[in-house]
Amino acid sequence: MAGYQGRPYYSLDAYLKECYGEKVYKLSLDGGMTCPNRDGTCGDRGCIFCSAGGSGDFAADRSLSVPEQIASQKALVKKKRPVRKFIAYFQAYTNTYAPVSYLEKIFLEAISDPEVVILSVATRPDCLGSEVLELLDRINRIKPVWVELGLQTIHEQTARYIRRGYELSCFEEAVRELQRRNLQVIVHTILGLPGESEREVLQTMDYLNQQPVSGIKLQLLHVLRGTDLAEDYLAGKFEVLTKEQYLQLVIDCLTHLRPDLVIHRLTGDGPGELLIAPLWSQAKRTVLNELHHQMKLQNACQGLYYQV
Repeated sequence: MAGYQGRPYYSLDAYLKECYGEKVYKLSLDGGMTCPNRDGTCGDRGCIFCSAGGSGDFAADRSLSVPEQIASQKALVKKKRPVRKFIAYFQAYTNTYAPVSYLEKIFLEAISDPEVVILSVATRPDCLGSEVLELLDRINRIKPVWVELGLQTIHEQTARYIRRGYELSCFEEAVRELQRRNLQVIVHTILGLPGESEREVLQTMDYLNQQPVSGIKLQLLHVLRGTDLAEDYLAGKFEVLTKEQYLQLVIDCLTHLRPDLVIHRLTGDGPGELLIAPLWSQAKRTVLNELHHQMKLQNACQGLYYQV
């Protein structure tokens, strides 16, 4: 397996330590936005897998101001360990889907905290108009800005099934515009989507190797209560990956990806009260430890770093 400086993959933890010399922790924030795939602009039911929380189930309370959210999240982290540097991560729903004046207010509030060293914004490629791009460009000149795009898959049949709501060409255009402004792009992918075999997943990885992106998240498909995906799962229309299948698929993805791509995630969390399947994913640390062990067995674990 190819690696970065002798590592089997380039983890987010390793990248941040190289840049800042110490651990940097994410603060999950809620900017109070919605999504064009929910408000009727391009759909009203959201992506098929997305919970009512808009993928922000672990974010701070949206009734609080951004500075209050940051303070509350920092307090939780600092109870467990001494931390001095943070990423302000706007996670819930589509975080460029609002008037630019509002976005400017909350983003500047976030980076004004002296312990926040990076602004990370999760959004859709069809919500990056010229004024938004100009705003992100300006903020990037103050503190680094990451833009996280939910691609999930390159396969149009799957994209239609999950109700992604935009064409692959839209993603490509957004990446070009972000790269032109020196904004780091992190791409979200989902492993285990119904109808996709290992072959289709690896085609998505190969495609991303050719794109000017800096990082990737490998997310396990979670079936959550209250979603249309849950209805299909309970009706027996597809099966979720076993832990063994998932671990091998992750290793195969890491083998295919460019060694300079920063791996921001290797699995994911499903809210315990919402998760229907796969239940084995609740033991995140155990899953990562087993991945570590499996990579050792495949002689691919020289100097391994991984995010927990």
